[in-house]
Amino acid sequence: MVGKIIALRDMDNFSRRSSVYVDPECDKFFEMPLFIAASTTDMTTKCQCWQFSPGKEPALRSFTEIQQLLQQGKKRDVKSILRENSWPINSPIRAQLWPALCAQHQTKQNMLDGFYWDMVHQVFGTTELSDKPIMLPAFVDPAHCLTYHLTRTGRSVADRIVNVLGYDCPDITYSPVLYPITSILLHFMSEEEAYHCLAALVGSKEKVFIKQTKLQHEVTWKTVMQIAKKHSKNAVTYFQRICPGVKLERVFMDWCWWILAGLPFQHLVRIMDCYFHEGIKVLYRVALVIINLFHKECQSNNEWSPDNIKNDIGNALIKFCKKIPVSPTKLLHAAFSIRGLSSTYISRIFMKTEMILKSRSVLNNGSKQLVKSRSSDNLPSSQSQVNIQMMSHTLTIRENHSFIGVHLMGKRWHRIELFTLWSWLPVRITMYQPVLLYTTEEHGCSLTTFYVRVEQHEPTLMMIKTCNNEVFGAYCSTRWFERNVKDDKGQRQAYFGTGETFLFSLYPERAKYPWVGIENEKDLGHASELFMAADSKMITIGGGEGQAIWMDENIRFGKTDSCKTFNNPPLCPSGDFEIRVLEVYGFDGV
Repeated sequence: MVGKIIALRDMDNFSRRSSVYVDPECDKFFEMPLFIAASTTDMTTKCQCWQFSPGKEPALRSFTEIQQLLQQGKKRDVKSILRENSWPINSPIRAQLWPALCAQHQTKQNMLDGFYWDMVHQVFGTTELSDKPIMLPAFVDPAHCLTYHLTRTGRSVADRIVNVLGYDCPDITYSPVLYPITSILLHFMSEEEAYHCLAALVGSKEKVFIKQTKLQHEVTWKTVMQIAKKHSKNAVTYFQRICPGVKLERVFMDWCWWILAGLPFQHLVRIMDCYFHEGIKVLYRVALVIINLFHKECQSNNEWSPDNIKNDIGNALIKFCKKIPVSPTKLLHAAFSIRGLSSTYISRIFMKTEMILKSRSVLNNGSKQLVKSRSSDNLPSSQSQVNIQMMSHTLTIRENHSFIGVHLMGKRWHRIELFTLWSWLPVRITMYQPVLLYTTEEHGCSLTTFYVRVEQHEPTLMMIKTCNNEVFGAYCSTRWFERNVKDDKGQRQAYFGTGETFLFSLYPERAKYPWVGIENEKDLGHASELFMAADSKMITIGGGEGQAIWMDENIRFGKTDSCKTFNNPPLCPSGDFEIRVLEVYGFDGV
């Protein structure tokens, strides 16, 4: 049958045969499915990097036990087991454990049997593995196609998997770590299983595993750098002192390769045990331990003296990882012993970094994009204008030969007013047509209805017209469904959203109030990141010493104050307001 590995699986008796995917020179102990040793003797005599301590093996938890916990939803118990159980590298448990861990992150509907092979046939026209080289997709970094001693056949299989994944997930534009993770998976499972694991990791919504764009890649290494400045302060200061001519950014740009290209394989496999359950935060923790260990060795080992590393500290870090002086168990113990490095903290640093980079990108692209966003090409189409005119009681856009007017309180606003509103949106959003998702005039005044019609859309434009005819609103960068997302402790996050969120006022004054962090790199505190919040009783946008927009569950009354997130004044003079109309727009095709 296509895609099956020539290997026998006998979990109870440890009966194994060599895999066709792993280089026998590295050696003949690679097995079932792609990497199980025939004996510990072979391992210790033929591959020094995969030795483990002889003697009686500790009592390790079985896959059956872990599977039961996964089925019961006891993720924290599973996390503890994965951190504490150092299964040897030749343990057959990973052939079942890793697919089960990855499967829990699957967001798509269960794929039918044969789905992968149907995709292979669509992409290549056959399910037979070609002897000719397979061109890799553009998101792969050719310099980092790490194979971990896969055979030529194994490398071709890895090439085929990433091609199919790129075909199935066209949104992946840059993901250099995807190929190495594919190679690691192939040491323990079949081609089809490896694909399903990758698809689950790429599509995960609850946790982050694999970054898929250049922006996310940049945000990730800058996040590691920011975390290191706090949690590995002495090491970072030392690097800056001995390498004054080298920017710190150049060191941290390669942080993931310290782990994937530097660490011995037995360390990497144990890290993956935890990574496939907990996500990328495991790699963050390991990176910090590597920095701290390297700093310690620099002060005591002449091999890593300042004179030897100052000209190429990045390469020195990878060389150090190849000789890392601690076992996989000690490495992970140190990583998970770092205090104050919660998922919430990491997410906050990541989100702030992402907000800054996105905001700078829009600002730095400058006049060309701004001019483009103000051209008539980026305004809603004539048909969309007609649709909005028919539906909207807050903002009515009309076309009349020489101008487009905005009719508000009986006063005609000329074309420039619509240009102004449209130019406030992120440039990429102006390429899409607005679609009315919810209006109190048609759908009633209920938060429940609001959520049903709006919560899965991202982004959204919210517009409020009060009984005093004030008009204001907010561009909301994140789905309102995020109000239901829980953290590692099972608690719903109070606030969510990103720095693309902004407030605006159209009448009686026209003004845009962007996130305060766009032009300020300093830590402005938690109050500066209170973008959106919601539950069954209310909706809030902006926070910190006041709420910029607050509405009740009946979408009838609201209030507006100054807030630290946007540094805005109250959006209507009285502060309290009664809602005449609320409208929410999405953008077709986003």
